[in-house]
Amino acid sequence: MTTATRENTSEVGRLLRDWRQRRRVSQLELALRADSSARHISFVETGRSRPSEEFVLRLADHLDVPMRERNALLLAAGYAPRYPQTSLDDPALGPLREGLERLLRGYEPYPALIVDATYDVVAANRGLTLLMGSLPEHLLAPPFNAMRLTLHPEGLAPRIRNLRAWRGHLLHQMERQVALSRSEPLRRLYDEVAAFPVPDEDDAALLDDEGAVAHFALPLVIEHDGHVLSFVSSISTFNTPMDVTVAELAVETLLPADPATAKYLRSALG
Repeated sequence: MTTATRENTSEVGRLLRDWRQRRRVSQLELALRADSSARHISFVETGRSRPSEEFVLRLADHLDVPMRERNALLLAAGYAPRYPQTSLDDPALGPLREGLERLLRGYEPYPALIVDATYDVVAANRGLTLLMGSLPEHLLAPPFNAMRLTLHPEGLAPRIRNLRAWRGHLLHQMERQVALSRSEPLRRLYDEVAAFPVPDEDDAALLDDEGAVAHFALPLVIEHDGHVLSFVSSISTFNTPMDVTVAELAVETLLPADPATAKYLRSALG
């Protein structure tokens, strides 16, 4: 075995061990899942055995490793990346872009947006534009970031009636994604938005009296143009993606949580 190969084996073993420990899976459990043996898993992790390309991908699948990081594992093992990362502007993704734009338009007048792995907004519909109102230009410069826009003290945050609860939900969501993806850009974004000031209290205690709470899910309750609007959020991703860019896209839709919100949006954008 050449020095370069030994280095590759050691590096991919270290990375695989790190992913296994992050997922809190024992060598034996991973071996059973991957139709292997704990001995072989140990040899791979310690650099005593070089895994095949197929075995690296099999372990990555059972450890739920993100697609971008699967390419990193393959490179560490001395193999070529398996998954391309195609720009959304590339003609090859034209049908995808067209379909997403139709989806956003079809969801109007309700707000919908598409974000990438670090919550930069790659597309949005008129329903979301309505909610953004007259926010400062520095928050709207493309590509604007959905988390920053929501939690920044000059963004939507002052208009969110249940900011503490909604902020907690968003930060918890980001914490889970950082743990799953090990993304440094996402970690930096989390540190930034988590440091934004939080009011000592908000209007959450008043919301039940106003009938603005959706009891089936945590709502986003936000003031807009003299109205109190209430939404519940749904996030969708692509099944079986084969491209890093596509794998990291998420479609978020805001569904009216009460009849008054739905009526207002229909009248405002009808």
